[in-house]
Amino acid sequence: MNKRHSFLVLLLVAGLATFLATTASGQDPSLNGRSGGHAVWGDVRVEENKLPGLKPISLDVILYTQGRMIISRQTVSSNSRYRFNNIPSGTYDVVVEVEGQEVARVKIDLTSPLISDLRQDLSLEWKATGATTSKPSTISAADRYERSGANAGLFEKASAAIDKKQYDEGAAMLSRLLAADPRDFQAWTELANVHLLQKKYPEAENEYLRAIDLRSNFFLALLNLGRLEVAQQKFDMAIDVLAKALKLRPDSADANYFLGESYLQIKKGSAAVGYLREALRLDPQGMAEVHLRLALLFNGAGMKDKAAAEYEEFLKKKPDYFERKKLEKYIAENKKR
Repeated sequence: MNKRHSFLVLLLVAGLATFLATTASGQDPSLNGRSGGHAVWGDVRVEENKLPGLKPISLDVILYTQGRMIISRQTVSSNSRYRFNNIPSGTYDVVVEVEGQEVARVKIDLTSPLISDLRQDLSLEWKATGATTSKPSTISAADRYERSGANAGLFEKASAAIDKKQYDEGAAMLSRLLAADPRDFQAWTELANVHLLQKKYPEAENEYLRAIDLRSNFFLALLNLGRLEVAQQKFDMAIDVLAKALKLRPDSADANYFLGESYLQIKKGSAAVGYLREALRLDPQGMAEVHLRLALLFNGAGMKDKAAAEYEEFLKKKPDYFERKKLEKYIAENKKR
């Protein structure tokens, strides 16, 4: 049985490729009367006729902060509409996933006070990949926890509920398990993950700390606690936790990224650069947006030629970026000759 929260290996024989992502301001009629924050909405159009065979009937549309934290997510069917309401000002990524695999990502900017809502349509088509892609396990064999028969069954049921986004049910079952066995560091981490998704940050923080108290070298708990501290803007705490995670797994692109981002947020750009570059080296495509963070850093420091170089590298990896012309103009004006 595949479990996203335990020893998952996901195989895909077909993927979605973005061929168009258009942005246009406009009021969604269904939003009349709403207020407070911004709204992001759009149509999800999927061309399904070019590839025969069965295809997934739903997609997940996820809104991420630039700190890679999930703000909200929705499951939609092909050729339907998604909508996120009451979004604070800022820049975000709208991500499309199919069966846990990211297939499209579009950056949106909600910093302008003139924008109350933003339409971001997503047009995609099925493409045969000719290969399989695998997602690595999140918990190594060394971090497995031996449970009694009853607790093992409860953990499996909780994982199944969480996979179905039945978070309250999953959390309740994990709480029952932990009442019977409070030393189950994996269950503490899973419960913290659920509360993180539900934005119950104090509960999640305490649960990650419980897991770390029980297993000080549990990488997953350290990494996710670091993410949580970044989300809460507790950057000094994030740096301490993520540095420990990185000692355990120096090959983790996520740990390098979040540590670099934490240093960037406390204005220690020189310390941030090395970690951000290492994140890029470890995951060149998945961490492509890191080029944008480095470009902003270099631009702010007056090193516009280096910023132009980062924008250029980013466009090589993301040629369909929605602000390509804007970046190309910057590159043309600032690229080192």
